[in-house]
Amino acid sequence: MPQNISIASWNINSVRARLDIVERFCKEIAPDILCLQETKVIDGLFPEGLFRQFGYRHMMINGQPMHHGVAIVSKVPLLNRRVEDWQANGEARHISAEIGTESTKGVRLDNVYIPAGGEVPDLEANPKFGQKLAFLGRMTEWSKTVDCPTILTGDFNVAPLEHDVWSHKQLVNVVSHTKVELDLLAELKSAGNWTDIAREFVDPSQKLYTWWSYRAQDWEASDRGRRLDHMWVTPDLKDKAKSHIVHKACRSWGKPSDHAPIVTEFVF
Repeated sequence: MPQNISIASWNINSVRARLDIVERFCKEIAPDILCLQETKVIDGLFPEGLFRQFGYRHMMINGQPMHHGVAIVSKVPLLNRRVEDWQANGEARHISAEIGTESTKGVRLDNVYIPAGGEVPDLEANPKFGQKLAFLGRMTEWSKTVDCPTILTGDFNVAPLEHDVWSHKQLVNVVSHTKVELDLLAELKSAGNWTDIAREFVDPSQKLYTWWSYRAQDWEASDRGRRLDHMWVTPDLKDKAKSHIVHKACRSWGKPSDHAPIVTEFVF
């Protein structure tokens, strides 16, 4: 019998600092699985109790103090934890699990937080940019080895298409939308023959964003966003996705993250 499973991804920008909106999201949107990035907390202090209240009894956590950190919390079983070190320095930027239901047997979920890459797209002036490019390169090598139905989601920190940014012309030399980043992300996508689920449901000619800077005086009025958060699937899962939503309203909740959560509904 087919099983509906909704999977959310949200760069929460410190899970403990945003417990109120996390709780609201778990109540109101209530996805079956929630992938978090930038949790900024060690595993022992992750707020497991809050998630358990709302039925998320299964968790895979990869945290560290102050920075980065990723987690998967789920109402359905999670099996076979894996962690990749695509940053090659031990930073907590990836966590993976198999979705452990009868209908999702063998389906893996990879949650990734790709580095932002600093402010300047210059390898000499900004080592962080080089780290980001190397990270994407290592992900591409991994992508070539993926041998099971896989969902890859998270904060990619790259807005790949013209209408994934508020102004292609003005952002073409801004980190997250430079040609070298777009080319490397395209290589990653091609290496696994991934499908960008959001653009299956929202035509590439339409503007679509998941991130709006804190620097904007009125982020909603100016709407200078970027689509940095993504949900990709291997070819065998493309037809399993039935809807994809950016929950933009969450960006205006109290003490918000600068990212809005994305949710894809699958039928397995």
